[in-house]
Amino acid sequence: MKYLLFVLDNRRFLAFGLLLVFCSSFGQTYFISLFGNHIRTEFALSHGDFGILYSLATLGSAITMVWAGRLIDTIDLRVFSLSISAALAGASFFMASASSTVFLVIALYTLRLAGQGLMGHASATSMARYFEHQRGKAMSVAALGYPLGEAVMPLTAVVLVGAIGWRETWLAIGTAMALLLAPMVLWLLKGHGQRHHRLGERSRQGNQVFRQRQWTRREVLGDRRFYLVLPAVLAPPFILTGLFFHQIHLASTKGWSLAWLASCFIGYAAATVISSLFSGQLVDRLGASRLLPFYLLPLALALLALAVSNHPGVALFYMVTAGMTSGASFTVVGAMWAEVYGVAHLGAIRALASALMVFSTALSPAALGWMIDHGVSMEAIAWMFLAYIGGATALAVISGLPSDRMENYRRRP
Repeated sequence: MKYLLFVLDNRRFLAFGLLLVFCSSFGQTYFISLFGNHIRTEFALSHGDFGILYSLATLGSAITMVWAGRLIDTIDLRVFSLSISAALAGASFFMASASSTVFLVIALYTLRLAGQGLMGHASATSMARYFEHQRGKAMSVAALGYPLGEAVMPLTAVVLVGAIGWRETWLAIGTAMALLLAPMVLWLLKGHGQRHHRLGERSRQGNQVFRQRQWTRREVLGDRRFYLVLPAVLAPPFILTGLFFHQIHLASTKGWSLAWLASCFIGYAAATVISSLFSGQLVDRLGASRLLPFYLLPLALALLALAVSNHPGVALFYMVTAGMTSGASFTVVGAMWAEVYGVAHLGAIRALASALMVFSTALSPAALGWMIDHGVSMEAIAWMFLAYIGGATALAVISGLPSDRMENYRRRP
Protein backbone atom coordinates (compact mmCIF):
# COMPACT_ATOMS: atom_id res chain seq x y z
CA MET A 1 0.00 0.00 0.00
CA LYS A 2 2.83 2.42 0.87
CA TYR A 3 4.44 1.64 -2.49
CA LEU A 4 1.20 2.43 -4.33
CA LEU A 5 0.67 5.66 -2.39
CA PHE A 6 4.22 6.73 -3.19
CA VAL A 7 3.64 6.10 -6.91
CA LEU A 8 0.33 7.97 -6.90
CA ASP A 9 1.75 10.94 -5.01
CA ASN A 10 4.64 11.28 -7.47
CA ARG A 11 3.01 9.88 -10.59
CA ARG A 12 4.05 12.61 -13.05
CA PHE A 13 7.71 12.73 -12.14
CA LEU A 14 7.96 8.95 -11.96
CA ALA A 15 6.24 8.70 -15.35
CA PHE A 16 8.82 11.14 -16.72
CA GLY A 17 11.62 8.87 -15.53
CA LEU A 18 9.90 5.81 -16.96
CA LEU A 19 9.26 7.54 -20.31
CA LEU A 20 12.90 8.48 -20.80
CA VAL A 21 14.03 4.96 -19.97
CA PHE A 22 11.46 3.53 -22.39
CA CYS A 23 12.63 5.81 -25.20
CA SER A 24 16.23 4.78 -24.56
CA SER A 25 15.19 1.52 -26.24
CA PHE A 26 15.84 3.05 -29.66
CA GLY A 27 19.52 3.39 -28.82
CA GLN A 28 19.89 0.03 -27.10
CA THR A 29 21.81 -2.82 -28.70
CA TYR A 30 18.97 -5.33 -28.51
CA PHE A 31 16.86 -3.01 -30.69
CA ILE A 32 19.50 -1.89 -33.18
CA SER A 33 20.74 -5.46 -33.63
CA LEU A 34 17.34 -6.44 -35.03
CA PHE A 35 18.26 -4.39 -38.10
CA GLY A 36 21.70 -6.01 -38.28
CA ASN A 37 21.12 -8.38 -41.18
CA HIS A 38 19.52 -5.65 -43.31
CA ILE A 39 22.35 -3.22 -42.54
CA ARG A 40 25.10 -5.78 -43.18
CA THR A 41 23.49 -6.83 -46.47
CA GLU A 42 22.94 -3.29 -47.74
CA PHE A 43 26.42 -2.07 -46.79
CA ALA A 44 28.22 -5.39 -47.55
CA LEU A 45 29.57 -5.87 -44.00
CA SER A 46 30.65 -9.04 -42.20
CA HIS A 47 29.73 -9.71 -38.57
CA GLY A 48 33.14 -8.41 -37.54
CA ASP A 49 32.95 -5.34 -39.80
CA PHE A 50 29.57 -4.30 -38.45
CA GLY A 51 30.73 -4.98 -34.91
CA ILE A 52 33.74 -2.70 -35.38
CA LEU A 53 31.65 0.14 -36.86
CA TYR A 54 29.11 -0.22 -34.08
CA SER A 55 31.87 -0.20 -31.49
CA LEU A 56 33.45 2.92 -32.99
CA ALA A 57 30.11 4.71 -32.82
CA THR A 58 29.57 3.56 -29.26
CA LEU A 59 33.10 4.55 -28.24
CA GLY A 60 32.52 8.03 -29.64
CA SER A 61 29.30 8.33 -27.69
CA ALA A 62 31.09 7.24 -24.50
CA ILE A 63 33.70 9.98 -24.91
CA THR A 64 31.00 12.59 -25.52
CA MET A 65 29.01 11.28 -22.56
CA VAL A 66 31.66 12.43 -20.07
CA TRP A 67 31.05 16.03 -21.11
CA ALA A 68 27.37 15.95 -22.06
CA GLY A 69 26.22 14.00 -19.01
CA ARG A 70 27.53 16.54 -16.50
CA LEU A 71 25.34 19.28 -18.03
CA ILE A 72 22.38 17.92 -16.08
CA ASP A 73 24.04 19.36 -12.95
CA THR A 74 24.02 22.90 -14.35
CA ILE A 75 21.06 23.35 -16.73
CA ASP A 76 17.33 22.99 -16.23
CA LEU A 77 16.09 19.39 -16.42
CA ARG A 78 13.40 20.41 -18.91
CA VAL A 79 15.94 21.93 -21.30
CA PHE A 80 18.24 18.93 -20.94
CA SER A 81 15.42 16.46 -21.60
CA LEU A 82 14.09 18.32 -24.64
CA SER A 83 17.59 18.53 -26.09
CA ILE A 84 18.23 14.80 -25.93
CA SER A 85 14.71 14.13 -27.26
CA ALA A 86 15.50 16.25 -30.32
CA ALA A 87 18.84 14.46 -30.74
CA LEU A 88 17.14 11.05 -30.65
CA ALA A 89 14.58 12.11 -33.26
CA GLY A 90 17.34 13.47 -35.49
CA ALA A 91 19.36 10.28 -35.13
CA SER A 92 16.37 8.20 -36.23
CA PHE A 93 15.89 10.34 -39.34
CA PHE A 94 19.61 10.08 -40.08
CA MET A 95 19.47 6.30 -39.73
CA ALA A 96 16.59 6.18 -42.20
CA SER A 97 18.59 8.08 -44.81
CA ALA A 98 22.16 6.80 -44.27
CA SER A 99 23.74 6.26 -47.69
CA SER A 100 27.28 5.21 -46.75
CA THR A 101 29.16 3.62 -43.88
CA VAL A 102 30.29 7.08 -42.72
CA PHE A 103 26.70 8.27 -42.36
CA LEU A 104 25.77 4.93 -40.81
CA VAL A 105 28.41 5.42 -38.08
CA ILE A 106 27.19 8.99 -37.43
CA ALA A 107 23.61 7.74 -37.08
CA LEU A 108 24.68 4.93 -34.75
CA TYR A 109 26.80 7.35 -32.70
CA THR A 110 23.88 9.71 -32.13
CA LEU A 111 21.47 6.88 -31.37
CA ARG A 112 23.86 5.44 -28.81
CA LEU A 113 24.59 8.82 -27.20
CA ALA A 114 21.04 10.16 -27.01
CA GLY A 115 19.31 6.82 -26.55
CA GLN A 116 21.40 4.38 -24.57
CA GLY A 117 23.47 7.09 -22.89
CA LEU A 118 21.66 10.31 -22.07
CA MET A 119 18.05 9.12 -21.83
CA GLY A 120 18.84 6.61 -19.10
CA HIS A 121 21.31 9.02 -17.50
CA ALA A 122 18.72 11.80 -17.22
CA SER A 123 16.18 9.42 -15.71
CA ALA A 124 18.52 7.84 -13.16
CA THR A 125 20.10 11.14 -12.12
CA SER A 126 16.79 12.90 -11.60
CA MET A 127 15.24 10.01 -9.66
CA ALA A 128 18.28 9.67 -7.40
CA ARG A 129 18.64 13.42 -6.87
CA TYR A 130 15.07 14.41 -6.03
CA PHE A 131 14.08 11.39 -3.94
CA GLU A 132 15.98 10.96 -0.70
CA HIS A 133 14.42 8.27 1.49
CA GLN A 134 12.42 6.64 -1.33
CA ARG A 135 15.28 6.58 -3.83
CA GLY A 136 15.14 2.84 -4.40
CA LYS A 137 11.40 2.84 -5.08
CA ALA A 138 11.66 5.81 -7.44
CA MET A 139 14.44 4.23 -9.46
CA SER A 140 12.69 0.87 -9.59
CA VAL A 141 9.55 2.50 -11.01
CA ALA A 142 11.51 4.47 -13.61
CA ALA A 143 13.43 1.31 -14.51
CA LEU A 144 10.17 -0.30 -15.62
CA GLY A 145 10.70 1.55 -18.88
CA TYR A 146 13.43 -0.94 -19.76
CA PRO A 147 11.32 -4.12 -19.61
CA LEU A 148 8.41 -2.29 -21.19
CA GLY A 149 10.61 -1.44 -24.14
CA GLU A 150 12.14 -4.91 -24.22
CA ALA A 151 8.68 -6.50 -24.26
CA VAL A 152 7.22 -4.23 -26.94
CA MET A 153 10.05 -3.13 -29.20
CA PRO A 154 11.58 -6.35 -30.62
CA LEU A 155 8.37 -7.85 -31.95
CA THR A 156 7.12 -4.42 -33.06
CA ALA A 157 10.34 -3.82 -34.98
CA VAL A 158 10.21 -7.24 -36.64
CA VAL A 159 6.61 -6.61 -37.73
CA LEU A 160 7.30 -3.08 -39.00
CA VAL A 161 10.43 -4.07 -40.91
CA GLY A 162 8.52 -6.88 -42.58
CA ALA A 163 5.63 -4.58 -43.46
CA ILE A 164 7.30 -1.32 -44.53
CA GLY A 165 11.08 -1.93 -44.60
CA TRP A 166 13.92 -1.16 -42.21
CA ARG A 167 14.56 2.43 -43.34
CA GLU A 168 10.88 3.30 -43.21
CA THR A 169 10.72 1.90 -39.68
CA TRP A 170 13.40 4.35 -38.55
CA LEU A 171 11.54 7.15 -40.32
CA ALA A 172 8.42 6.27 -38.33
CA ILE A 173 10.42 6.24 -35.10
CA GLY A 174 11.86 9.68 -35.78
CA THR A 175 8.43 11.09 -36.56
CA ALA A 176 7.00 9.69 -33.33
CA MET A 177 9.88 11.12 -31.31
CA ALA A 178 9.48 14.56 -32.89
CA LEU A 179 5.71 14.80 -32.52
CA LEU A 180 5.04 13.01 -29.23
CA LEU A 181 8.06 12.91 -26.94
CA ALA A 182 8.71 16.64 -26.44
CA PRO A 183 5.11 17.55 -25.47
CA MET A 184 4.94 14.59 -23.09
CA VAL A 185 8.21 15.62 -21.40
CA LEU A 186 6.96 19.17 -20.86
CA TRP A 187 3.64 17.98 -19.44
CA LEU A 188 5.21 15.44 -17.09
CA LEU A 189 7.71 18.02 -15.79
CA LYS A 190 5.04 20.60 -15.06
CA GLY A 191 5.88 22.15 -11.69
CA HIS A 192 9.48 20.96 -11.75
CA GLY A 193 10.73 24.42 -10.82
CA GLN A 194 9.11 24.07 -7.39
CA ARG A 195 10.62 20.60 -6.94
CA HIS A 196 14.10 21.92 -7.71
CA HIS A 197 13.55 24.87 -5.35
CA ARG A 198 12.67 22.48 -2.51
CA LEU A 199 15.88 20.54 -3.16
CA GLY A 200 17.85 23.77 -2.85
CA GLU A 201 16.07 24.61 0.41
CA ARG A 202 16.97 21.23 1.88
CA SER A 203 20.57 21.83 0.89
CA ARG A 204 20.69 25.22 2.61
CA GLN A 205 19.04 23.85 5.75
CA GLY A 206 21.59 21.05 6.12
CA ASN A 207 19.18 18.22 5.34
CA GLN A 208 20.52 14.72 6.11
CA VAL A 209 21.34 13.91 2.49
CA PHE A 210 23.52 17.05 2.27
CA ARG A 211 25.30 16.39 5.58
CA GLN A 212 26.87 13.47 3.77
CA ARG A 213 30.15 14.28 2.05
CA GLN A 214 29.46 15.49 -1.48
CA TRP A 215 32.20 14.05 -3.67
CA THR A 216 33.35 15.76 -6.85
CA ARG A 217 34.17 13.69 -9.91
CA ARG A 218 37.88 14.38 -9.41
CA GLU A 219 37.67 13.02 -5.86
CA VAL A 220 35.81 9.93 -7.03
CA LEU A 221 38.62 9.20 -9.46
CA GLY A 222 40.98 9.09 -6.49
CA ASP A 223 38.84 6.65 -4.50
CA ARG A 224 39.98 3.00 -4.67
CA ARG A 225 36.44 1.76 -4.03
CA PHE A 226 35.34 3.20 -7.37
CA TYR A 227 37.77 1.00 -9.28
CA LEU A 228 36.99 -2.12 -7.24
CA VAL A 229 33.23 -1.96 -7.86
CA LEU A 230 33.61 -0.90 -11.50
CA PRO A 231 33.95 -4.44 -12.96
CA ALA A 232 30.68 -5.46 -11.28
CA VAL A 233 28.96 -2.29 -12.51
CA LEU A 234 30.16 -2.84 -16.08
CA ALA A 235 29.41 -6.57 -16.25
CA PRO A 236 25.72 -6.48 -17.34
CA PRO A 237 26.11 -3.87 -20.12
CA PHE A 238 29.32 -5.45 -21.39
CA ILE A 239 28.03 -9.03 -21.40
CA LEU A 240 24.44 -8.47 -22.49
CA THR A 241 25.37 -5.96 -25.20
CA GLY A 242 27.68 -8.51 -26.79
CA LEU A 243 25.15 -11.32 -26.58
CA PHE A 244 22.19 -9.22 -27.74
CA PHE A 245 24.16 -7.69 -30.61
CA HIS A 246 24.98 -11.17 -31.90
CA GLN A 247 21.64 -12.71 -30.94
CA ILE A 248 20.93 -13.80 -34.52
CA HIS A 249 24.19 -15.77 -34.55
CA LEU A 250 23.40 -17.14 -31.07
CA ALA A 251 20.00 -18.37 -32.23
CA SER A 252 21.52 -19.92 -35.35
CA THR A 253 24.27 -21.83 -33.52
CA LYS A 254 21.87 -23.03 -30.84
CA GLY A 255 19.28 -24.17 -33.37
CA TRP A 256 16.64 -21.72 -32.12
CA SER A 257 14.37 -19.74 -34.41
CA LEU A 258 14.79 -15.96 -34.28
CA ALA A 259 11.06 -15.61 -33.63
CA TRP A 260 11.38 -17.87 -30.56
CA LEU A 261 14.34 -15.94 -29.20
CA ALA A 262 12.59 -12.61 -29.84
CA SER A 263 9.49 -13.85 -28.03
CA CYS A 264 11.67 -14.76 -25.04
CA PHE A 265 12.24 -11.04 -24.54
CA ILE A 266 8.79 -11.07 -22.95
CA GLY A 267 10.18 -13.35 -20.25
CA TYR A 268 13.21 -11.07 -19.98
CA ALA A 269 10.91 -8.08 -19.56
CA ALA A 270 8.72 -9.79 -16.95
CA ALA A 271 11.77 -10.82 -14.91
CA THR A 272 13.15 -7.30 -15.17
CA VAL A 273 9.91 -5.82 -13.82
CA ILE A 274 9.76 -8.15 -10.83
CA SER A 275 13.46 -7.78 -10.08
CA SER A 276 13.35 -4.00 -10.39
CA LEU A 277 10.42 -3.58 -8.01
CA PHE A 278 11.82 -6.05 -5.50
CA SER A 279 15.32 -4.57 -5.58
CA GLY A 280 13.89 -1.07 -5.12
CA GLN A 281 12.40 -2.05 -1.79
CA LEU A 282 15.62 -3.80 -0.75
CA VAL A 283 17.65 -0.70 -1.62
CA ASP A 284 15.46 1.46 0.63
CA ARG A 285 15.68 -1.09 3.42
CA LEU A 286 19.29 -2.30 3.25
CA GLY A 287 21.15 0.13 1.00
CA ALA A 288 22.38 -0.35 -2.55
CA SER A 289 25.98 -0.90 -1.49
CA ARG A 290 25.08 -4.05 0.43
CA LEU A 291 23.29 -5.51 -2.58
CA LEU A 292 25.95 -4.82 -5.21
CA PRO A 293 28.03 -8.03 -4.74
CA PHE A 294 24.95 -10.22 -5.22
CA TYR A 295 23.08 -8.76 -8.19
CA LEU A 296 25.21 -10.59 -10.79
CA LEU A 297 24.29 -14.08 -9.57
CA PRO A 298 21.24 -14.54 -11.88
CA LEU A 299 23.32 -13.50 -14.90
CA ALA A 300 25.91 -16.10 -13.91
CA LEU A 301 23.18 -18.76 -14.03
CA ALA A 302 22.13 -17.52 -17.49
CA LEU A 303 25.67 -17.88 -18.81
CA LEU A 304 26.07 -21.32 -17.27
CA ALA A 305 22.91 -22.47 -19.07
CA LEU A 306 24.17 -21.10 -22.40
CA ALA A 307 27.49 -22.86 -21.90
CA VAL A 308 26.11 -26.34 -21.25
CA SER A 309 22.89 -26.74 -23.28
CA ASN A 310 21.24 -26.08 -26.66
CA HIS A 311 17.72 -26.99 -25.52
CA PRO A 312 15.11 -24.44 -26.68
CA GLY A 313 14.00 -24.00 -23.08
CA VAL A 314 17.44 -22.60 -22.28
CA ALA A 315 16.59 -19.53 -24.38
CA LEU A 316 13.76 -18.65 -22.00
CA PHE A 317 15.82 -19.48 -18.90
CA TYR A 318 18.68 -17.35 -20.22
CA MET A 319 16.39 -14.40 -20.87
CA VAL A 320 14.60 -14.64 -17.51
CA THR A 321 17.73 -14.90 -15.38
CA ALA A 322 19.51 -12.20 -17.40
CA GLY A 323 16.43 -10.04 -16.89
CA MET A 324 16.69 -10.48 -13.14
CA THR A 325 20.17 -8.96 -13.12
CA SER A 326 19.17 -6.29 -15.63
CA GLY A 327 16.21 -5.24 -13.49
CA ALA A 328 18.34 -4.92 -10.38
CA SER A 329 21.16 -3.14 -12.21
CA PHE A 330 19.46 0.21 -12.89
CA THR A 331 18.13 0.43 -9.33
CA VAL A 332 21.08 -0.92 -7.35
CA VAL A 333 23.89 0.72 -9.33
CA GLY A 334 22.04 4.01 -9.83
CA ALA A 335 21.23 4.35 -6.13
CA MET A 336 24.73 3.30 -5.09
CA TRP A 337 26.42 6.33 -6.67
CA ALA A 338 24.15 8.72 -4.76
CA GLU A 339 24.43 6.65 -1.59
CA VAL A 340 28.23 6.57 -1.54
CA TYR A 341 29.19 9.86 -3.22
CA GLY A 342 26.23 12.21 -2.58
CA VAL A 343 23.91 14.06 -4.97
CA ALA A 344 25.50 17.51 -5.40
CA HIS A 345 27.70 16.34 -8.30
CA LEU A 346 25.69 13.26 -9.16
CA GLY A 347 25.28 14.16 -12.83
CA ALA A 348 29.03 14.44 -13.36
CA ILE A 349 29.74 11.23 -11.43
CA ARG A 350 27.03 9.27 -13.22
CA ALA A 351 28.22 10.69 -16.55
CA LEU A 352 31.65 9.23 -15.86
CA ALA A 353 30.19 5.86 -14.85
CA SER A 354 27.77 5.90 -17.78
CA ALA A 355 30.57 6.75 -20.20
CA LEU A 356 32.54 3.76 -18.94
CA MET A 357 29.44 1.59 -19.30
CA VAL A 358 28.93 2.82 -22.85
CA PHE A 359 32.63 2.26 -23.52
CA SER A 360 32.24 -1.34 -22.33
CA THR A 361 29.34 -1.78 -24.74
CA ALA A 362 31.60 -0.48 -27.50
CA LEU A 363 34.11 -3.24 -26.85
CA SER A 364 31.86 -6.27 -26.59
CA PRO A 365 30.22 -6.32 -30.07
CA ALA A 366 33.61 -5.98 -31.75
CA ALA A 367 35.27 -8.49 -29.44
CA LEU A 368 32.52 -11.07 -29.91
CA GLY A 369 32.38 -10.38 -33.64
CA TRP A 370 36.12 -11.01 -33.92
CA MET A 371 35.85 -14.23 -31.91
CA ILE A 372 32.87 -15.43 -33.98
CA ASP A 373 34.73 -14.67 -37.23
CA HIS A 374 37.67 -16.73 -35.89
CA GLY A 375 35.58 -19.73 -34.94
CA VAL A 376 35.15 -19.27 -31.18
CA SER A 377 31.89 -20.93 -30.10
CA MET A 378 29.15 -19.17 -28.16
CA GLU A 379 29.60 -21.78 -25.44
CA ALA A 380 33.26 -20.81 -25.00
CA ILE A 381 32.28 -17.15 -24.90
CA ALA A 382 29.73 -17.91 -22.17
CA TRP A 383 32.43 -19.60 -20.07
CA MET A 384 34.68 -16.54 -20.48
CA PHE A 385 31.90 -14.23 -19.33
CA LEU A 386 31.18 -16.51 -16.38
CA ALA A 387 34.81 -16.27 -15.25
CA TYR A 388 34.62 -12.49 -15.54
CA ILE A 389 31.55 -12.37 -13.29
CA GLY A 390 33.35 -14.44 -10.67
CA GLY A 391 36.25 -12.01 -10.59
CA ALA A 392 34.01 -8.92 -10.58
CA THR A 393 31.95 -10.25 -7.68
CA ALA A 394 35.09 -10.95 -5.66
CA LEU A 395 36.35 -7.39 -6.20
CA ALA A 396 32.98 -5.93 -5.16
CA VAL A 397 33.10 -7.94 -1.93
CA ILE A 398 36.55 -6.60 -1.00
CA SER A 399 35.83 -3.02 -2.10
CA GLY A 400 35.02 -1.75 1.39
CA LEU A 401 31.38 -1.02 0.59
CA PRO A 402 28.91 -0.55 2.22
CA SER A 403 29.83 2.96 3.13
CA ASP A 404 29.39 4.84 6.37
CA ARG A 405 26.02 5.99 5.08
CA MET A 406 24.63 2.57 5.96
CA GLU A 407 24.00 3.91 9.46
CA ASN A 408 21.20 5.99 7.93
CA TYR A 409 19.60 2.85 6.48
CA ARG A 410 19.92 0.87 9.68
CA ARG A 411 18.08 3.60 11.58
CA ARG A 412 15.15 3.65 9.17
CA PRO A 413 11.88 2.02 10.26
